[in-house]
Amino acid sequence: MRRRSSASVGSEQMEKGTAKNQHSRLCFLATLSLFFWVLLLYFHFVVLGGNPLEESAKLQPIAVRTEFTPSHRIDDPSSEPRTSATPLTESHLETPRVVDPPIRETPRVVDPPKRETPRVVDPPKREAPKVVETKSKMENFPFMRALRTTENKTDPCGGRYIYVHDLPPRFNEDMLKECRKLSLWTNMCKFTSNAGLGPPLENVEGVFSNTGWYATNQFAVDVIFNNRMKQYDCLTRDSSIAAAIFVPFYAGFDIARYLWGYNTSVRDAASLDLVNWLTKRPEWNIMGGKDHFLVAGRITWDFRRLSDEEKDWGNKLLFLPAARNMSMLVVESSPWNANDFGIPYPTYFHPAKDADVFMWQDRMMNLERKWLFSFAGAPRPDNPKSIRGQIIDQCRNSKVGKLLECDFGESKCHSPSSIMQMFQSSLFCLQPQGDSYTRRSAFDSMLAGCIPVFFHPGSAYTQYTWHLPKNFTKYSVFIPEDDIRKSNVSIEERLRQIPPEQVKIMREEVINLIPRLIYADPRSKLETLKDAFDVAVQAVIDKVTRLRRNIIEGRTEYDNFIEENSWKYALLEEGEREVGGHKWDPFFSKPKGEADSGGSSAEAAKQSWKNEQRDQS
Repeated sequence: MRRRSSASVGSEQMEKGTAKNQHSRLCFLATLSLFFWVLLLYFHFVVLGGNPLEESAKLQPIAVRTEFTPSHRIDDPSSEPRTSATPLTESHLETPRVVDPPIRETPRVVDPPKRETPRVVDPPKREAPKVVETKSKMENFPFMRALRTTENKTDPCGGRYIYVHDLPPRFNEDMLKECRKLSLWTNMCKFTSNAGLGPPLENVEGVFSNTGWYATNQFAVDVIFNNRMKQYDCLTRDSSIAAAIFVPFYAGFDIARYLWGYNTSVRDAASLDLVNWLTKRPEWNIMGGKDHFLVAGRITWDFRRLSDEEKDWGNKLLFLPAARNMSMLVVESSPWNANDFGIPYPTYFHPAKDADVFMWQDRMMNLERKWLFSFAGAPRPDNPKSIRGQIIDQCRNSKVGKLLECDFGESKCHSPSSIMQMFQSSLFCLQPQGDSYTRRSAFDSMLAGCIPVFFHPGSAYTQYTWHLPKNFTKYSVFIPEDDIRKSNVSIEERLRQIPPEQVKIMREEVINLIPRLIYADPRSKLETLKDAFDVAVQAVIDKVTRLRRNIIEGRTEYDNFIEENSWKYALLEEGEREVGGHKWDPFFSKPKGEADSGGSSAEAAKQSWKNEQRDQS
């Protein structure tokens, strides 16, 4: 074996040492190069790249996600320290993590302002045409001038003006000249005197106050209302500013003179003549008559004849197409129709000034009342549904009940003094249905401070919604007819269950209602109080104003309006627009053939006239 010389061994060692040194230098240079590129990338993306982000944040103040910040760091504490002798591997190359995050995040900073821009700009562009369009439409409504009067706060009559048609005298005054023809059995001439109040009542027994009391006929509202209108403080001759338009037609007196012995053509003549006259007037064209109203001092069934058969009752005024647009104020309205509204029967009291009312209220508040309940009326033996017979029996059999029987011939029921005296001495006054739903006695009793007891909601609660509180328990007691008819409930026991303190509160409520239930003397004017006339006129104005505003807004007052449910709508709470089932539905069921000219309501109207004939005999 050949041995190498020492010189050759030394030479190999030198070559190996040289190669090793060269390898170390290469590693050092590679490391230095890598460090340089990392510094360069850091400076580019972190130092220089940070300025655009900051400027973008200044321009658009929105939240910027910063999760990518750690990826810009090269001194990651989780990474292992590497010396110059450590080989360079792929795990040390962090370039993708440094470069990618900023590239992914850049759109998130820029995009949101682009999405928000349309939402700021678009709404004004969409709304502007609607405002202009609405204003243009409003200008086209012929009643806009009348509506604008409500905006004039310096005008006490703003939104309250009434225009009165100047009707030919054949529609009103000529009827009064022929007053003896207004009733077959009653001399209506004396009842149309004193502006419709009738002859003054003498206060012989001290039942009345010294002034303001008259023997007023219960069907005289036509004249009283018309004369009160002459004293209205906001009359105008300019129909374009009128909140409503009054038609001074004596509809009640017209039908009264032709009900017996006249054919349908005669009964309808004045109504057709009136409609023909009104529809030719320029005022009619403003709203097609929907801003017009008139008064008839009779029950609605006298004006709702469905057929032209001679045997049918009344005329067809309220079924004429034009009249359907008008509002007719009657002493009893139909629960199934929308163009008539109930107003109080006239009482015997017609004060000329506020002081007369205050004095009467004070007196009624302090009276001693010895009777728990009372009733003034006659039985209805021909009407199997009437509960009057049972009520009369209970009054007779009670030691705390008072009865004033109204039968044929002379009767204290025809004496205003006797009636008012009994009511003034009673805590509760029984008010069953009369010949129809309503009766004047209800208003006479409340005038006397007596709490009314009703047995049918149609006697008051659904009738006089303008004049009486919606919450009927505040001023009255309700005992359903069936409780008397089928169960023979004791009225005395039912009334005794009411605590004395509650009775006192209810009586005060009744006495506070007196001003709005009476018609003041048409020849004078109350200073601060609102009487039945004022309440009714304001209600008509409110009704017309709501209709006008609804027309402008293109909406209706109620959703899915059903005329046969008319009685329900006035009972709705604020904001309600649709009716449904009601606890009083059984009281107003409408079997086929009833509540029309050939049904029970027409028969009730006939019976009312027959009883008027009987009372005068």
